[in-house]
Amino acid sequence: MTFNWNYMFSLFSDAEFWLATWTVIKLSLLTWGISIVVGFVLALAKQSNRLLFNLPARGYIWLFRSLPLLVLLIFVYNLPQAAPGTSALLSDPFWAGLIAMVLSESAYIAEIHRGGLLSIPKGQSEAARALGLRFAGIQWRIIIPQAVRVALPALANEYIAIVKLSSLVSVISLTEILMVGQRLYSQNFLVMETMAAVACYYVLIVTVFDFLLKQLERHLDVTQRRPAGKIDEQLFALAQRAATPIARPAAQASGPALQASRLHKAYNNVEVLGAVSLQIQPGEVVSVIGPSGSGKTTLIRLLNGLEQIDNGEIRINGQPFIHLSQQGEQKPRFIEHAEHRLNIGMVFQSFNLFPHLSVLDNLMLAPRYHRLATRDALKQQACELLHKVGMLEHAWKYPHQL
Repeated sequence: MTFNWNYMFSLFSDAEFWLATWTVIKLSLLTWGISIVVGFVLALAKQSNRLLFNLPARGYIWLFRSLPLLVLLIFVYNLPQAAPGTSALLSDPFWAGLIAMVLSESAYIAEIHRGGLLSIPKGQSEAARALGLRFAGIQWRIIIPQAVRVALPALANEYIAIVKLSSLVSVISLTEILMVGQRLYSQNFLVMETMAAVACYYVLIVTVFDFLLKQLERHLDVTQRRPAGKIDEQLFALAQRAATPIARPAAQASGPALQASRLHKAYNNVEVLGAVSLQIQPGEVVSVIGPSGSGKTTLIRLLNGLEQIDNGEIRINGQPFIHLSQQGEQKPRFIEHAEHRLNIGMVFQSFNLFPHLSVLDNLMLAPRYHRLATRDALKQQACELLHKVGMLEHAWKYPHQL
């Protein structure tokens, strides 16, 4: 049997094949994009200490990683038989296929995201908390950009798997590349030639999107970015301009700047701090000195709210900052007035700079988040501070380049 090359090449101008290719691209991109979002929510829920979020996420991932996609496709497509209200949507093979693939892929992508989340040092979220960012802000500005960068090679690989898995939707009569090929070779019996063309269409899709995803990966990789070789004249001009003071909420000082009463902290029933009290007056400088293991770091983390107190109270400028609230026999509830974080500064032992942000953006992150001033005013102040310590020429560098 001779291979009919002319017939195979003629299939590359077949309109039905190109329409099927567009269907595969739409289906795979939508599945990938939606699954990335749903998978990230599942990964966060699985990482949560709350069983209300943790158990459903674990159950979802276990179930849909166990079910074969082919079984899921048939089940979703035939669901209107049991639930007639879904027929308006699921009677369309495209939407039925999309929903089934999203249900399946979200479970796999959730584990990819979880790997990305686990790779981000705990100090990154602690540094963001110390700057007063709330949970959503920490995830969106700090964790997600870094986790996605780490997970992107695996996510790109998963997209390629989704493209190939899309051939299974032919079982629910969606006209995609494989179904068009099957229809043709059932008419002319040129199986090898037709399937070779089908393979070329899939290879084309994978090659194009693999290239695009590689470009995205390179764009997000800050380690491959080159810092500016000379000082930015615009930044230098900003640094020389007369400063406009940025208005900040005035602290209503009515007593000590910092007051801690009867602070207690224990780990695994081992007492680290017991009934520690202190008062620091405005303008006073205090050093805490002691041997390793004496509780210095624990005390600082309690004062900054990075660790929850077991007992006691902390006040800033006479205002309640951290305390416990107990009603009846219930377990005491940790209460933090987060607005006072704006009056607390902290330098971590390992710095915990945000590696995906430039020096300038590191400085501007918290003031922009709290909307202390306009972007231009904050940029000017950041340039002045960098110029003051001789680092203005490094403004566009990343932490690893310093």
